[in-house]
Amino acid sequence: MSHEYRAWARVDHAALRANFAEARVLSAGASVFAVVKADAYGHGAVAVARSLVAAGCEQLAVVSVDEACVLRDAGITAPVLVLGGVQGVAGAKEAAARGLGVVVHHAGQLEALAAARGQVAVHLEIDTGMHRLGVPPAEASALLERVAAAPGLELEGLMTHLARADEQDLAPCLEQLRRFRAVLGEARAAGVTPRFVHFGNSAALLAGEALRAACPEVNAVRPGLMLYGARPAEHLPGVLTPVMTLCARVAQVSALAAGAPVGYAALWRAERATRVATVALGYADAVPVAASNAGHVSIRGQRHPIVGRVSMDTVGVDVGAASVEVGDEVLVFGALDGVVLPVEEAARAAGTLSYELLTRVGARVPRLHESDDAQSNPF
Repeated sequence: MSHEYRAWARVDHAALRANFAEARVLSAGASVFAVVKADAYGHGAVAVARSLVAAGCEQLAVVSVDEACVLRDAGITAPVLVLGGVQGVAGAKEAAARGLGVVVHHAGQLEALAAARGQVAVHLEIDTGMHRLGVPPAEASALLERVAAAPGLELEGLMTHLARADEQDLAPCLEQLRRFRAVLGEARAAGVTPRFVHFGNSAALLAGEALRAACPEVNAVRPGLMLYGARPAEHLPGVLTPVMTLCARVAQVSALAAGAPVGYAALWRAERATRVATVALGYADAVPVAASNAGHVSIRGQRHPIVGRVSMDTVGVDVGAASVEVGDEVLVFGALDGVVLPVEEAARAAGTLSYELLTRVGARVPRLHESDDAQSNPF
């Protein structure tokens, strides 16, 4: 690894492909819409999308038309579904021009798509209980009729999103799916048969057969977090491999006397004479302020605690008498030299989610894309 980097994120495309293969197995033959929103959860959307398409991914999913345009501008021609819908006629026209599928959550988005006068594949989202986005079940039939009547619009999918699939008690999810199937039944009775029926995020996929059996009409899934090798919850099974390894350099090592403070506001003081390594990574990069005095990093294969308040550019680590020098590699999360620090562990220490840690890895942290098969992964 070159010493020119103060911090870097290694992205392992072999691990990405392995996780995608696991998603395909768990999908039981359903189409896989790989979620690459938020710059592929911080991993680099273009490189990740190219790798997934090369691995046989049928569909990609993002949250906005702008995110989809980044993929199209990079030459990625695979079908892309815009989960967040369009925000007006201009966005609808862009979606049509770029050949994007669009999720509709309310009548206003449908009106924008109709006004754009383009050819667009529509996925109607039904709000079955998450109360974030989507059409209430009681209004679904009317909106389905409007989609069917709008020139240029094709109802390609019917979908919902599960609010509690990462919990051990799946009863709330089963109730959501009961409502979803009721809407699906009404649609089919009216002669509407969407090509895709989907609800399954990563948690739902990992939860196994119980949810899939509750909605046998499902024929597509939307994995996100699991593609990047992290679990939405500890109890969920599955063989996943971390894709991102976040590292930084030791910028300085200081000898401290007992009682000496470290960092802003002196939130930590040495209980004994010790040495503190200043690591060149802070809250502008990936380590939230909430990780102050919490969690660990690994240096030369040994764990050391984070101490003091996390700064914008640095974080302190109590290394004691360990052999640590300026320039040493520091593992923040991921895998390095046989040591594994799961991103889920780092997230728990900071009182947050692995989703947040992955997506907050800053733009000034270069992503170093690695693969054991560069020919089939042209990133």
